[in-house]
Amino acid sequence: MVRIPPPIWMFIALASAGAASEFYPWKHIGELQIVPLGIALLVAGLALGFWAFGLFQTEGTEIQPNSETNKTLVTRGPYRFTRNPMYVSLLLVSLGAAFWVGTPPMFAVPVIVFCITNWVHIPFEEAKMHHQFGAAYEAYKAKVRRWI
Repeated sequence: MVRIPPPIWMFIALASAGAASEFYPWKHIGELQIVPLGIALLVAGLALGFWAFGLFQTEGTEIQPNSETNKTLVTRGPYRFTRNPMYVSLLLVSLGAAFWVGTPPMFAVPVIVFCITNWVHIPFEEAKMHHQFGAAYEAYKAKVRRWI
């Protein structure tokens, strides 16, 4: 599962939920179909993701979660508040899509994204960061939360 990047998992889940929402006569969850909130979450998620991605580009470090090493331990920008802003971004985007569409399958997507990132990708990356950066990573990990 680590070989497939989390954004691909999110797009697979969104496409599956979208198809399920289209082909089965789900009723929109009236109170939960909040299009402005969905758009705001989606935009916030994209902005956070691009910011975090841009920092990785600036530092010249690897973006792929399954890369063997990373050039730099990035701790500035959104990484001051969360060790995983790109994954928070994916959750915001998928939650935004869920509120925008408002069908039950779409609300499963953020849960799926969280499960895959929290229990598959993040432990893999944390072990890699610990191995590569040692005490510096452990100090960062003690100071900054995994999510928010």
